[in-house]
Amino acid sequence: MSDNYNENTDGILPGVKPVLERLTSSPEQVDSVLIRKGKRGADIATITDACKKNKIRFTFVQDQSLDKLFDGNHQGVIAKIFEAGFKSEDEVLEEALEAELPLVVVLDQIQDPGNAGTLARTIYGIGAGGMIVPKHNASFLGAAAAKASAGALGKLAVAKATNLSRTLELAKKMGYFVYGAEYKEGAENLYKAKLHTPAVLVLGNEEKGIRPNVAKRLDVSLFIPMAHGFDSLNVAQAGAMMLSQFIAANCD
Repeated sequence: MSDNYNENTDGILPGVKPVLERLTSSPEQVDSVLIRKGKRGADIATITDACKKNKIRFTFVQDQSLDKLFDGNHQGVIAKIFEAGFKSEDEVLEEALEAELPLVVVLDQIQDPGNAGTLARTIYGIGAGGMIVPKHNASFLGAAAAKASAGALGKLAVAKATNLSRTLELAKKMGYFVYGAEYKEGAENLYKAKLHTPAVLVLGNEEKGIRPNVAKRLDVSLFIPMAHGFDSLNVAQAGAMMLSQFIAANCD
């Protein structure tokens, strides 16, 4: 296989030259880069330097990890591509202030791309301002997420954050109220809470919820009261229910 690869439908870009070219021409589209352990050379140094410059995560992995992503000749380098391109946190937060619903959803290490894509579809569909995901331990916004989003991921403003705690502090300085989906002592009933905008809504990992250090930055924790002791909503369903309440509050 030559160096003139095309990105496949899963958002995977294999090959040293194609990855280097994408990092040079459109670094905002690069989610992360995987490099075979032990691989060296001038091009690899240029790739890692470009990742550092643009704050893109790169990881050295075993060949098997690369083969799982692409079964052709990847030359020991693969980039995961988010075709729509990531914006900066500042851009998403600033633009959201002018959105129909001035609200940004923060996904704290949500792993299922279907959940991430479904949430993106809801966020875009209701006119909210955008979505912020962490650089580490988040679902890849590739083909599965794009399919679940029904095209919304290609239009929604999305940013990657190195440190979500700092992101929430930045949001507060810009006038945002920070809410989080948490069922704990002191949490407020979603249907009785007074909701304010501009707002940030934090949704946590499917199993572990919002991380403690991120939860410390919340102004208000919200829970959804459930009948019959039933508690089996996934994060995309819970997020949609919470967002509907912010729409109602914003219309008052």
